[in-house]
Amino acid sequence: MTGTARRFDVIIIGGGAAGLMCAIECGKRGRRTLVVEHANRIGKKILLSGGGRCNFTNVNATPANYISTNPHFCKSALARYTPADFIAMVEKHSITYHEKKLGQLFCDESAKFIVQMLADECRVNGVQILTRCAVDGIEKKDNGFALRTERGDYACASLVIASGGLSFPTMGASDFGYRIARQFGIDVLPTQAALVPLTLAGDDLALANEISGVSVDSVAGNDQASFRENTLFTHRGLSGPAILQISSYWKDGEEIALDLLPGIDAVDWLRTSKLERGRARLKTVLCEKLPNRFVDEIAEHWFENRILAECADAKLQVLGARLNAWRISPNGSEGYRTAEVTLGGVNTDELSSKSMEAKKISGLYFIGEVVDVTGWLGGYNFQWAWASGWSAGQAA
Repeated sequence: MTGTARRFDVIIIGGGAAGLMCAIECGKRGRRTLVVEHANRIGKKILLSGGGRCNFTNVNATPANYISTNPHFCKSALARYTPADFIAMVEKHSITYHEKKLGQLFCDESAKFIVQMLADECRVNGVQILTRCAVDGIEKKDNGFALRTERGDYACASLVIASGGLSFPTMGASDFGYRIARQFGIDVLPTQAALVPLTLAGDDLALANEISGVSVDSVAGNDQASFRENTLFTHRGLSGPAILQISSYWKDGEEIALDLLPGIDAVDWLRTSKLERGRARLKTVLCEKLPNRFVDEIAEHWFENRILAECADAKLQVLGARLNAWRISPNGSEGYRTAEVTLGGVNTDELSSKSMEAKKISGLYFIGEVVDVTGWLGGYNFQWAWASGWSAGQAA
């Protein structure tokens, strides 16, 4: 570190949702604040999210919507900075939005308005932003931290790591935050791709291939959780909101169960249909509840397309049970390439739940996806970014 280093009160590494929120709050408190972003612009993941319209929060966000080794850790931040707080900022900037479903809020027009809002708030509060700037090294000093970057040396009293997880490597995602944590002796829990499509093999993959593009209202679940949303069949296996949700609770080698007729006792329904519509073919009846292409394909493997009167009750029992609980063993996931978030990360036991500061290293903070807090699909991860960034911004 040379004597020519530019000094700031707070330096935030990462110009994503959490980092920008933290910067805004530091700026409001009069802290001389710098955001260092390795990419060519801030908020790249925000711009991609929600099909370009940014699912910026979820009005139903509670700690129950998050996965963490310590499920209590996220409570403080989420209580102190709520969806209503972020909505107030959105409305202050006259960004129009709508609720799509299940509490998910999206911009009416473009995610670029959220990024512009955050940039404007940074500017108004005196935050400096440095893009195209990779950090080559960090050292702890008596009076804070020294940073070596591609664009010179910097120093700060407080350092905030908001560098994200491993998802979307094509946008430059890396293990930077985890490496910095380990450098300072902070525990990092194992990571895995989350909110990610699952891959299949064997007969299950063959079926998925035949009906690739078909979407089915379903409940995807295992022993830990279940979600009712659409399941999408693909050439590689299973995707769609229900699968992305359950993927965060799935471990390699485990089964998941798909209820393809949620809310319907399939065995009872088939037996009643047999009594009331005995001359109808089984396939015809199934097509009233399920996509035709799906029924066409499972007719080759799961049942004989007889008239209902000729179908043995025992066979209807087997078919109905399978429709309500089709057990599938994925052979993996599509990985970080398509994952929306990273499960695991910096151990929350190492951090203050109020300020996000590392207990071992004064002045060092970790926020957002790099921390072992992972939200459900539907705006929850953005709310964690806003809340954890806001919390660190009150202390750094």
